[in-house]
Amino acid sequence: MSNFQTARIFSDNMVLQFNKPLSVFGTGVDGTVVTVSITGEEAAQTSAIVKNGRWLAMLPPQPAQDCVELTVTDGADAVKFSNVAVGAVWLAGGQSNMELELRNCSTGRESLENDDTPNVRFYYTMKKSIADDTFFESEKCMGWNDFSNKESAKCWSAVGYYFAKELSEKLNITVGIIGCNWGGTSASAWMKREYADGETAIYFDEYDRATEGKTEQQLKQDYLDYQAYHAEWERKSAEYYTNTPNPTWDGCLEYCGENKYPGPASPLNPVSPGVLHRSMVERIAPYTMTGVIWYQGESDDHRPDMYYKLLNQMIRCWRDDWNDELFFVIGQLPMHRWEADPDFKNWCRIREAQAKTTREVSGTALAVLTDCGEFSEIHPKDKKTPGHRFCLAALNGCYQVQFVDAEDGTEEGGYSTFNPEAYEVCWNADSVDVFVSTGLCLEVKDDAEQISGFELMDTNGEWHSATAVLSDKELWNAGEGTEILHVTGVEYPCGVRYLWTNYTEDIPLRDGENDVPMPPFIFEKPGYQG
Repeated sequence: MSNFQTARIFSDNMVLQFNKPLSVFGTGVDGTVVTVSITGEEAAQTSAIVKNGRWLAMLPPQPAQDCVELTVTDGADAVKFSNVAVGAVWLAGGQSNMELELRNCSTGRESLENDDTPNVRFYYTMKKSIADDTFFESEKCMGWNDFSNKESAKCWSAVGYYFAKELSEKLNITVGIIGCNWGGTSASAWMKREYADGETAIYFDEYDRATEGKTEQQLKQDYLDYQAYHAEWERKSAEYYTNTPNPTWDGCLEYCGENKYPGPASPLNPVSPGVLHRSMVERIAPYTMTGVIWYQGESDDHRPDMYYKLLNQMIRCWRDDWNDELFFVIGQLPMHRWEADPDFKNWCRIREAQAKTTREVSGTALAVLTDCGEFSEIHPKDKKTPGHRFCLAALNGCYQVQFVDAEDGTEEGGYSTFNPEAYEVCWNADSVDVFVSTGLCLEVKDDAEQISGFELMDTNGEWHSATAVLSDKELWNAGEGTEILHVTGVEYPCGVRYLWTNYTEDIPLRDGENDVPMPPFIFEKPGYQG
């Protein structure tokens, strides 16, 4: 028996990345020569030798095309994959808002019934937290599917689907989505320990302290006991909320007992640091792809000031895993606050970390989602808008498409792909002027003369509500694509910020062409000593 096989992500109906060298990989017997060939417009063949039980062969870049075949053989056994497309491959990563299934979003039923989407295909990375006895057997059931398989499609990431549908239409190629996400997870769950250094090492240090002195079997049993407890707790919780008028969280706890979510530190617990990198990321890397659409951050809101570094470390980890500078589109968290909570102002700090990442890390772009939230609901059901915003950011940042024509192919009715972005501040004695880049112009909600959402910081570090208006661009000799916001209300201002809150329904500024909200921002005056 040769023990020869390809990684499970290779299957019939798969999408291979266009215009990049293609990684084809798997396992086999050391010393065996594995030959890989592809048909199509630029048919090619290559080979690799199995070393340490693994092999990796590289095919030359292929143009976008459909209906090719990929054949892999070790001389004794061969596998042929049919109905293979070459197009754009993206990974849909993150936690529950990326995980939310098409059938459960507000437009999902209509899309499943009416959409004709032949050029979108999906592969879901198997969701198991540890490679136990059932892991590899279960993985054999995984494979690529297209939208005609509605039993599969209804379980796809809704954001991933709408992103891919629009992208395939705009680029006129097949788009493949690799679903690799898990609800409730920190970015630390998706990275290797060695990438968390400095302050972010606390994620792994806490795990070490919580598991110290316990055997692996004990840790696994602890998690299995928790799962049984939590399943019963969920049953009682559903019972309480169904049968209780005006239910409250405190009332739920009184009825159900302690909520022990997310459970104990354990190699079985998907929220434990590093766990999903081992059980999911390492099962699909280095499958060649364009990049990642990343919707996550909610579960790191207890350490918002650490998130910039954590996110950057995870990006570096993945780029090293793939040996490729993958493009990352970062979804900026929407507005959210639980009804019972005060405004902790931690989500606005996560949003700033996400925006800062896209300003400072090459090969990244920001999908602005601030208007996609719902009050006291952490899982907004509109996923079509986030999918569109991810697509705009990918078109602009990755594909350098700066303007999208209207559906009839004309410019009239089309729109730019730019996000409006505050990029510079002029500090005055009793005001600030904020310079904003935008596709064409900023649109003010209800055409209001005074713009809400702004605050200025005084010399003592205290923040105060401020008044903002659009300045006359001619006074600044500013051209098309630049707007200036004049903000007043504090003498000798030392800081300015916009929409610095966990939740508001008031989104006063948007791009005048594509309706993308201006992202929240914060600036402090250079040299300010708070």
